[in-house]
Amino acid sequence: MKLVIINYGAGNIKSIQFAFKRLGVDAILSNNPEEILAAEKVIFPGVGEASSAMSMLKETGLDELIPTLKQPVLGICLGMQLLCMSTEEGNTKGLGIFDTRVKRFSSDVKVPQMGWNVIKDLKSDLFSGIKESEYMYLVHSYYAEHCEQTIAKTDYGINYASALQHDNFYGVQFHPEKSSTAGAKILENFLKL
Repeated sequence: MKLVIINYGAGNIKSIQFAFKRLGVDAILSNNPEEILAAEKVIFPGVGEASSAMSMLKETGLDELIPTLKQPVLGICLGMQLLCMSTEEGNTKGLGIFDTRVKRFSSDVKVPQMGWNVIKDLKSDLFSGIKESEYMYLVHSYYAEHCEQTIAKTDYGINYASALQHDNFYGVQFHPEKSSTAGAKILENFLKL
């Protein structure tokens, strides 16, 4: 299986790479368009701030490449948010795959949301074998609003989309690579898509 983790300078991609290694898959870290296009599956990670992450994508032309990908693509955390139309973080225009906007949590809740929370209303083969209200590990200050592409929901002061899907693009707000056996199962499901 040729699995590429897009390496564009925004993310702790080693933990994702190790998570796949535990599943028996050696993921390649790359920002090379030819390698990304040739991959059977693509992971689009992201940790950090949205506008600087988007600048890094633009510098390498990945902002134009990613929306054209035809194989299954999984955006994780900021990676998922960058696949949306826009994010309030740095007032950043996204890649426009998911038809929703990313907003900052209100000051009524502790920001960032950090730790374990449940995902529910699961709708996708990505969650095959995952039970309703399974706990996942999250660290984020911004959330995606619900849209027709919502495939999992989480409550944190507000009910928001913790996973999205459009065609071959999947996005999860939580970190499956840090979410114990259930997270590993989601990564395994992604490999089977």
